[in-house]
Parts: sequence; structure tokens; C-alpha cells
Amino acid sequence: MVVSEKILTFVLDMESINKNPFMEPYGTLHDTVPFNKIQFEDFEPAFLEGIKRDDEAIAKIIDNPEEPTFDNTIAWTDDSKGEHYYDLLDRVSNVFSCLMSANTNPKMEALAQKLSPILTKHENDVTLNPKLFARVKAVHDHHRELTPEEQMLLDKEYDGFVRSGALLDEAGKDKLRKLTEEASVLALKFSQNLLKENKAFILHITDKAQLDGLPETAVDAAVQAAKDRNLEGWVFTLDYPSYSPFMTYSTQRDLRKQLYMARATECTHDNDANNLDICKQIVNLRREIAQLLGYDTFADYVLKYRMASNVKNVYKLLYDLIDAYKPTAIKEVKAIEDEAKKLEGDDFTLEPWDFSYYSHKLQMEKYNLDAEMLRPYFQLDNVIKGVFGLANKLYGITFKENKDIQVYHPDVKAYEVFDKDGSYLAVFYADFYPREGKQDGAWLTEFQGQWITKKGKNVRPHVSVVTNFTKPTATKPALLTLGEVETFLHEFGHSLHGMFANTRFESLSGTNVWWDFVEMPSQFMENYAVEPEFLHTFAFHYKTGEPIPDELIKRIQKSRNFNVAYACMRQVSFGLLDMAYYTQKKPFTQDIIPFEKNAWKDAIITKQLPNTCMTVQFSHIMAGGYAAGYYSYKWAEVLDADAFSVFKKEGIFNRDTAQRFRDCILSKGGTEHPMTLYKRFRGGEPTIDALLERNGIKKK
Repeated sequence: MVVSEKILTFVLDMESINKNPFMEPYGTLHDTVPFNKIQFEDFEPAFLEGIKRDDEAIAKIIDNPEEPTFDNTIAWTDDSKGEHYYDLLDRVSNVFSCLMSANTNPKMEALAQKLSPILTKHENDVTLNPKLFARVKAVHDHHRELTPEEQMLLDKEYDGFVRSGALLDEAGKDKLRKLTEEASVLALKFSQNLLKENKAFILHITDKAQLDGLPETAVDAAVQAAKDRNLEGWVFTLDYPSYSPFMTYSTQRDLRKQLYMARATECTHDNDANNLDICKQIVNLRREIAQLLGYDTFADYVLKYRMASNVKNVYKLLYDLIDAYKPTAIKEVKAIEDEAKKLEGDDFTLEPWDFSYYSHKLQMEKYNLDAEMLRPYFQLDNVIKGVFGLANKLYGITFKENKDIQVYHPDVKAYEVFDKDGSYLAVFYADFYPREGKQDGAWLTEFQGQWITKKGKNVRPHVSVVTNFTKPTATKPALLTLGEVETFLHEFGHSLHGMFANTRFESLSGTNVWWDFVEMPSQFMENYAVEPEFLHTFAFHYKTGEPIPDELIKRIQKSRNFNVAYACMRQVSFGLLDMAYYTQKKPFTQDIIPFEKNAWKDAIITKQLPNTCMTVQFSHIMAGGYAAGYYSYKWAEVLDADAFSVFKKEGIFNRDTAQRFRDCILSKGGTEHPMTLYKRFRGGEPTIDALLERNGIKKK
């Protein structure tokens, strides 16, 4: 029997599909990702098959001869996850996007560029499908009585179609397709350029004298970084755990300048990683998309579904903060300048690469406290126990490391999470250290969301916290700064939002909330970092086992608001820059660097250098989800301070208060308007008073 080439190819394709781990039940504990079975070659066919299955699922909705209803049109796709093919695209996308951020390589990046327009086209094919939208609109206009969660899903689905161009004519839809596909490719290119620039630079030191002032932890890490590159001496990088100590402690002003300028000019150089023109294009594409959909600006488009609701309210928040904090911030910077002159002479001019160094000198003078003094008490293993213990004190949940759960890199740890009644709650992954192929910063991601199937099974989430903390060395375990402890608490707050999710629909569960609300649960957790009752549970000296002294905790609390107004103005400046780009009504043609300097000038109180640029490395607003939304951090800070004031009043470990926080906010996801959820917990709307009091701007 002769088998044709076409048939043979089909058989081989089906064989590869059947062997692809994404395309069959994982068969693992809690259905966790079998990273040990996944090969690079599995991704592309899984994406393409996922798109195919997605299309088949949508065809079933469209071809259903029954009248459109909430159950057979809106809830069908969400309810059917786990029972139909519809979940494959989500499954492979979640894994691929996590690896692109945390463990990428040139092959992955090339595949991402190849897939980006394909995936954007598919998304457009769904949202611009007239038959599908006709059914959604029919349900939106005529439906049975719905629960609040069902109504939220219906509104989200309908508005999602409208905001994606469903009401446009064919010419408009074609234009939207082109704009969105181009924007997605550029956002990906932006991120790849930034990663490339960040990892390309090293400061290689061979003269031991140039290490003057650096703490032992920084020197040990630099030795290891050099060994990792087969170099002699010491290597410092632009990754925060390497960069920050050097800028804070090094007495070598010329080297501080070199490191600062390398970081501050990333993606501005005349090479293939330059992001200046890419940023212009992204801003213009988003403006065009918004205007095509009937909005004046991209900010107007975004803010329709934010707590702030409009541009005016965002600017009101930012300028209220400028009014409240800027006078104090000016005094803070003046104090640092005075400290520098006192140490170096009256003719000394403070430059940006001097700020951290002399700020640290002043902090030591005022509080006799710095990050290195605290590191011995913040061994990572103990911090993990402390953070997990905090979750247990508040909510009764427990964490158990399970080494049988597969991970994507040896640095990653996986935990089973159990609820207070002992039932399985979630899987929690933690990826703490910087490495090649890993983006800078810290974030939460998930491999599986939470939802409840039609048969009543509560599918539990798999969430992952990714950070870039100080690594262990040959002589010391991983010892964190207080800032890194706060970062852990922040991202862990996001993970609790995901792990406690308890909603019917995955698209409304966990952190699927409005952007200016999503940071509230994470920033809320940061409050515990300076609470003595919390610190006493885990902060023990890594050598002696002695608990952190009460006197040292008092110094931490006294110094908590050191430069707090300056830090606020820094965040506000980023918010102003973000809004300046996305309130553009006409084509953006200005040069990025001078535009940036002017956009945030009202919040800037330190010297600006002409060739430095934040925009080209501002991933949040160029490649992330914070375009026209960076103000969200300050908006959420008002909420988190107000919420924590309730715990301060009722007890920071009060189980009843924590249960109310879980029931009213953390478990509800995006099932109701965030202010409705917040008021249910708080008993009223938040005020800015708690934030001002916490920061010492306003006295109690």
C-alpha cells in the first residue's frame, strides 16, 4: 500500500500533537504544569491548535439554533473551561508568557515575535466577529434576571466587544486590526530591547581598591557574578540587587556615575535596542485605536473602566499629592544636599549618582540605620516562614513545599497551599533570584486561574511570585534588605488575591479587577514590614539566632518616613509622564527626551540630566498594562492605608477583620464594582487621611 506524502505528513502532525503535553490532561498533582515534559518545539503547535480549538468553540456558539441566552452565549465559554477544548490557548499562553518574563532565550524571543501578530489576529477575529457579537448583543438587550456576578460578566463581555471595535464598519475593523497587530509587535520589541540592554552591561572591577565602601554582601555577590562569566575580580550589573548597593555605598564617585548613566540611558543608544522611536509609535498607535473607537484620547478610553473614571480625577489625585508632599520633599532633598556639602565642602554639587550615597549618609546620621544592618535578620528562608506565618495568623492557611511539583528552573520552589479547614486551596510558586533571561523587577503571574465548572467543581489557582532578590553566595545565605522584604509582601499580597479567588467565572476571579484596585491588596501587605509583632515572628540573626532587637525595630519605625515625600513625588512624576503621553489628541511627533522632562516637571525636585530617559525603559506603560494607569499605585495607596487603619484599630492579626477582608475583597475578584467591595469591608468610602498620617504629613 502506498501512503501519499500528504497523508504521511498528516499522520506525523497528529502524532506530534498527541505527544504534546499541552494537548492532553497533564495527569499531575493538582493538574500542575509538567515542565519536565515540555520542549521548546511544543509551544508553536500548541498555540496553533489552541487557536483552532478556540475557533471551534466559538463556532458552536454562533451555530447554536437556539435563541441567544446568557447560558448558551455568555457563560458558555467561561463555564466550559476544563470540559471542552477552549482552555488550550490559555494553558499554553500562561506558560509561555511566564517563561518569556522569567526564563527566556533567543529561540523563545524569536517565536514570540512570530506568534505575536498571529495571536493578535486571532483576538481580533473573535472580537470583530459580527455573528458572535450579534448573539452577545441580543443577550445584553434581552436577558433573564441575573446575579450580580452574571451581570458583571455580561457587561464585561458586551463592553469588551464594543471597546474592541464590534460597532465599527468594515473599513474601521480592518484599520483596527492593523493598528492592534502593529502595537502588539512593538510592545514585544520594546520588552526584548530592554532586557537585551539590561543584560549587556557589566561593570568589571579588577582593582580591589575600587570596592571601597561596599558591604561584604555586595562584594561576595560581585565575586560570584564574575565567576558566572568566567572573569577574574568583581562584576556589578544593572540588576537591582547589584546596582542598588553599589549606588548606596561605593565611595568611587566616577564608578557610581558610570553605573548610573548606564542604567539611566538604557535603550537610548544608536543600536538595534533603541526604544525612542518605538515609544513614539506605541503612543500614536494607542491614540489612533482610541480615536477610532470614539474616544478623544487613549486615557479617556482606558479610564472608562477605572475607579478614577476620568482624566480630571487622575490629575486631581496627582496634584493633591503634589500640594501635600512637595514642600516636604523639597526639604528632604535640601537636607541631603546639605549633608553632602558638610562632608565634601561648600562647592560640592550633588549629582543624580550621588543621591543614594549621601541619602544613606544622612540616614545613618539621623537614625543610625541602613539596609546592611538589617540584612543579617532577613535570611530569605526565615522571611519565607515569616510571610507564610503571617498568612496563617490572618487567614489560617498553610504552605507545604512539594518537590514533586515540576518547576521551570532549579531556583523555583513550589508549594501546596491548604485552607484553614485543611482543604486544598492553591499551588504557589516562588522564583526569587535574578539570572540571564529574566526581566528585572518583581511581579505575579499565574499558570491557572480559578473558576467553578458547571458540575460544581471549584478549580483552584496556580500562582507564581517572581522577584530579583539578593542571591546567596559561597559564604552566606540569601540575606534580604528591608525593601526586598516589602517587595515580597507586596507580591505575596497579589498572590493571596489570586489564591483566595472564589468566583464562578475565571475572567472575573482573583486579580481580574480594575487596574486602580488591583494594587490595593498587594500594597496593604507592605504595612506589616515594620510591625514589631510581625518582625518578632521571623527576624532572627542568621548566625546567632538572636531575635532582632526592639531598639533596632524602633529605629526602623522612626526612619520609615525618611524621604517618604521624595519617594511620593517620584511616583507622581511617573504618573504625570504616563498621562502626558496618553492624553495626546494629535499625532505625537515630539522628541521623547525633552518631552519627558517637561511632562513631569511639576513633581521633579532633583537635577535632570539632558540625555537620560525613563520612557524608553518604562515597561509598565509601554509594554505592560499600566498605560494611562500608572497613577493606580498612588490611588491604591490611599485605599491600602485606609484599610490597614482598620486592622490597626481592631488588631493587626485580628482573624475576624482578616476574614472580612477576605470575604469582601480578596475572594470576590471583579464580580462587583471595586468601590462596592471596599465599602462592604470598610463601612464607607476611603479618605486620604490615613495615608497622610502614615507618612507623617498630617498629624493624628
